[in-house]
Amino acid sequence: MFPGTWQPGDDPGQRQFVELKGSNTQGFALEGGGSLPSVTVAFETWGRLDQQRTNAILVLHALSGDSHAVGPSGPGHVSPGWWDGLIGPGAPIDTDRFFAVCPNVLGGCQGTTGPSSLDADGSPFGSRFPTITIRDQVAVEVGLADELGIDKWAAVIGGSMGAMRALEWSVGYADRVERAVVLAVSAAASAEQIAQCSLQIRAIRSDPAFAGGDYYTTGSQPLIGLSIARGLGQINYRTEREFNIRFSREAQGEEVPLRGGRYAVESYLEYQGEKLTRRFDANSYVVLSDAMNHHDVGRGRGGVAEALRGVRARVTVAGIASDRLYPLEQQIEIARLLPGDESVHVIQSEFGHDGFLLETDAVGDVVRGALRT
Repeated sequence: MFPGTWQPGDDPGQRQFVELKGSNTQGFALEGGGSLPSVTVAFETWGRLDQQRTNAILVLHALSGDSHAVGPSGPGHVSPGWWDGLIGPGAPIDTDRFFAVCPNVLGGCQGTTGPSSLDADGSPFGSRFPTITIRDQVAVEVGLADELGIDKWAAVIGGSMGAMRALEWSVGYADRVERAVVLAVSAAASAEQIAQCSLQIRAIRSDPAFAGGDYYTTGSQPLIGLSIARGLGQINYRTEREFNIRFSREAQGEEVPLRGGRYAVESYLEYQGEKLTRRFDANSYVVLSDAMNHHDVGRGRGGVAEALRGVRARVTVAGIASDRLYPLEQQIEIARLLPGDESVHVIQSEFGHDGFLLETDAVGDVVRGALRT
């Protein structure tokens, strides 16, 4: 472990940065065989770390999230916090009691090393950025924990891709996690989930502006491909029922679909895609989607059942009843395979997978209950 020379600042929520050198002369050796000479990690914190450094909670974001879990938009933060209401004084992650840490993930585009970061030659990695996995991302988070002097997290909490990392922490670093909360996730990516991610990746790579991933110096970006990828994802993040209630077969404004106009749901998907292009890098979307496809806590560990059997943390598993991307049966499997008699907290929502972000009260109840034990 690093000596833990870092000390928390006085401005909660503002991005901080650490540079991690890795554990050998090659820097960070990656599961897929590549390496990175070093990794810069952007992170934000809320609350105060106690003198024993035992009250820290690791909050892990999903695919298009970042370190800005709570708080308004501002310098360095294009969007407001993605989990507002979950972290703060008196909130489920009570910062009067806990010290919350939210890092931007390896491969991201909001301060942590990713494809848009500069390589040793001073140019963006682009197509040269190596394949990474969820385990690689967690290895970087372990390095961050060492830098902060945190031997053991009081809890590791995340949904979707964040829950993949929470599971990986619980399996791969069992002695460093006291509790875990995993929301809306599987123990290993299913064939359908891989298929859905792969189509989004293909949409981005098929955009002529993608330039094989080396578009940073061309003066254009694969915005159309990224927008289509986000639209494909948005269908799976929400539900048929919600789409029918919100949009039905209505036209968009005064447009006439039979004369080349759009339906309202088409406009919605275009809007969601265009909104993402204003704050997210296409290469990061590809790299992180690919990492999600490699998600499998049982790889090299005798399978999922054997891997989950070794978890020592107290794990709270929750799922969204209407989730069609990570259906409830996958959380039931996780709970069944964990030690002890774990049950699944079922959150009712019409929002599908996005319920883990939008159902603040229900998710907050799950988190608060987990941290009370």
